[in-house]
Amino acid sequence: MDDKTARMVAAQLRQPHGDFALEVGERMNEGNLFMNLSTIETLRIAPHDYILEVGMGNGFFVKDILGKERHVKYAGCDFSAEMVEEAKKRNAAFIEAGNAEFHFTVADKLPFADGTFDKLFTVNTIYFWDNHVAVLNEFFRVLKPEGRLFIALRPKATMIKYPFTQYNFHMFTREELVALLRENGFRTYNAVEIQEPPTAAITGEEMVLETLIVCAEK
Repeated sequence: MDDKTARMVAAQLRQPHGDFALEVGERMNEGNLFMNLSTIETLRIAPHDYILEVGMGNGFFVKDILGKERHVKYAGCDFSAEMVEEAKKRNAAFIEAGNAEFHFTVADKLPFADGTFDKLFTVNTIYFWDNHVAVLNEFFRVLKPEGRLFIALRPKATMIKYPFTQYNFHMFTREELVALLRENGFRTYNAVEIQEPPTAAITGEEMVLETLIVCAEK
């Protein structure tokens, strides 16, 4: 992958936009299938949970969340306008039923009242936060007392293998992420590390990847 392509991929992963947005969304669904489904399992969704996902992309996995238990509500936020519109189209029936809503916004300015959500999760977005303290403060604000936060990512040892992560990616080890959460008021209680089955990565090359899910409580 040449330098120009790597920069383009980095920009699209950060915020899918323009003519390539829909294709990027589909490629992310394919490359991150195992990661997203593993994170949803880790949530241990219960009846009547109100769940927020930050960075839901095109909303492909919403059906897997709302199908877990009865009376679950979901809200998704993304700062790609194209992804928000695609998520609304894909999940129109859930929106009509009052089970899902989608918002175009940034992670440190969430359009919700204090103490709204039982659970908040985000997959592969932490690399792109410009101000980690501001984002975590916002997550803390919108969670209910004892609400739970789940951050899923590929750890630094995996991410550095990609040629595009040299362009404005913030990468973390498990220890660094745990420390960041604790410094910002969260009690971390679990870190799930899973080796994924070999898959075609966003680069089109097959790689052995690892999922890291750090679980914390307000």
